[in-house]
Amino acid sequence: MPLPRSARALGGKAPASGRPGLAGLVVAAIGVVFGDIGTSPLYTLKMAFDPAFGLAADHDTVLGILSLVFWALVLVVTVKYVTIITRADNEGEGGIMALMALAQRTLAGRPRSSYLVGLLGVFGAALFFGDGVITPAISVLSALEGLEVVAPELGRWVVPLTILVLVALFSVQRFGTERVGRVFGPITGLWFLVLAVLGVANILHEPEVLQAINPLWAARFFVDHSWGGIFILGAVVLAVTGGEAIYTDMGHFGARPVRIAWYAFVLPALMLNYLGQGALVLEDPAAIRNPFYVGVPEWGRIPMIVLATAATVIASQAVITGAFSVTRQAMQLGYIPRLGIRHTSRDTIGQIYIPSVNWAMAVVVVLLVLAFGSSSALAVAYGVSVSGTMLIDTLLLALVARALWPAWRWWVLPLCAVFLVGDIAFVVANAAKIPVGGWFPLVLGIVLFTLLRTWRHGRELLREEIRKEGIQLDTFLPGLMLAPPTRVPGTAIFLTADKGVVPHALLHNLKHNKVLHERNLFLTVETLTVPYAPADRRLSIRSIGDEFYRVVVRFGFMEVPDVPLALMRSCDQQDGEGIVIDPMDTTWFASRETVVAMRHRGMPVWRDRLFAFMHRNAAPASGFFHIPGNRMVELGAQVEI
Repeated sequence: MPLPRSARALGGKAPASGRPGLAGLVVAAIGVVFGDIGTSPLYTLKMAFDPAFGLAADHDTVLGILSLVFWALVLVVTVKYVTIITRADNEGEGGIMALMALAQRTLAGRPRSSYLVGLLGVFGAALFFGDGVITPAISVLSALEGLEVVAPELGRWVVPLTILVLVALFSVQRFGTERVGRVFGPITGLWFLVLAVLGVANILHEPEVLQAINPLWAARFFVDHSWGGIFILGAVVLAVTGGEAIYTDMGHFGARPVRIAWYAFVLPALMLNYLGQGALVLEDPAAIRNPFYVGVPEWGRIPMIVLATAATVIASQAVITGAFSVTRQAMQLGYIPRLGIRHTSRDTIGQIYIPSVNWAMAVVVVLLVLAFGSSSALAVAYGVSVSGTMLIDTLLLALVARALWPAWRWWVLPLCAVFLVGDIAFVVANAAKIPVGGWFPLVLGIVLFTLLRTWRHGRELLREEIRKEGIQLDTFLPGLMLAPPTRVPGTAIFLTADKGVVPHALLHNLKHNKVLHERNLFLTVETLTVPYAPADRRLSIRSIGDEFYRVVVRFGFMEVPDVPLALMRSCDQQDGEGIVIDPMDTTWFASRETVVAMRHRGMPVWRDRLFAFMHRNAAPASGFFHIPGNRMVELGAQVEI
């Protein structure tokens, strides 16, 4: 049985009390993983008949749209994400950053190909954030728009109430996912059950709608509307938004519970509701103004609005939590500056809260609600980032299948070609939205991609400059010990990114204090392309003479880098290289570089200045690496790039 995250983070053993049983994991997965895709029935069919597409709600068109929705759910979500891509887990973890790291491992020794895969993965992560800020806005808006069906005069309260709900949601994030999920989790199961019941009730009025399962209706739609029919995929994609979130959140529960929940409960509930909405429109074409709420009996509309609002809050919660996880992965992989992270659970290492990300998302989401004002208007912006992310996932999946799945690639790779055609069609259809609102997630994704790449490239340039100006450790230490300075009791630990260069902090300490500690460790922190570092790779210590040691501490990209705790484990090593460290007799030294932007060097000067700003505002190493602030000494240095 896989170790819980808190145990795996330290390379330890699982506690005696195991994880919940399969049934418990299935229920939990329904409550967390499927929130995003579960709220799509609120707006998908209504958007498909938006005046922008110019479609009439006649018999053949309704069946054609429903057939497209059905087969999109089957091919994109069921086959691609739930059945296949969840097998491309990176030691149990999913998401585009995990998939990128897995694909890069298959390209060892091919730096150019690995670099291109890195670009794809980072751009996909940037698009994921674009999707993340739209989901809460469109979901809560669409839920509260049921007030307009109950009483048209209540329509003016939709936007203010939406903002109130969203502000409350982002405000409670500091209490942690576990507490928030405990309150809202059971509601999702009730939501899917109600979707199914409403769907069945409406299908009974027009059973003919079940013909939409036949893919010929989807083919007939394209025949009737020629190539212009491809643009309806810009609305159909709304039904599959959340497929990437399923893969991202897979690590919380495992792939098997996610698959069981989808096959046995979530997919049937969604399809019954979509077919029920279609039956309602076949019976009364005027119902297309809001087929979801029109299909609810009048006595149940107010309770349904309350339930839908709660369900959309849960969907938004899943997206926000996913944003925290992707941020931490990107941070560990070196694409984002160090940010302040708060842990909201003593038992589960994955439950975190990142204040800066939380409130940045809150501001953008509220501005989106004010700018667009309705779910129909916001749906125009939705789908661009989703389709781009799905396309990137397919390309990365093909790389992984080709390299790591020799027994399966004969059937997975042809399916990837089918997925690629569909993804390109979705991208083309959503590209038509760019002039009328679809530009927003695209611009946001490009801005975030620029920030991520600027930080990554800036760090590489910074290391090159430090290495260029630095002194080689192997030649420095023998010379230093020919005329050794005064040595004082205690242990000094120097944080350094380059194992072969003398840390600036050591040079400054010698220059200004003219002393050397009795024992000195040159410590480098490395991030592996696996979620959790194996216990046998966590720590390596090598003596280089005269009480000097090279130390490397390794973490996976899903772990919180608690360096002092990992270093304490050196006491347990039995190979003669373990050292005993007294925390109260240890001083940590780190260099704090001041970056100066220079023209005609490295990146364009605007990117140099952007990197300098990001570097200046990064969280201090003491907090990020869990080093006690009262034991840390930071010494400054100016570096030109």
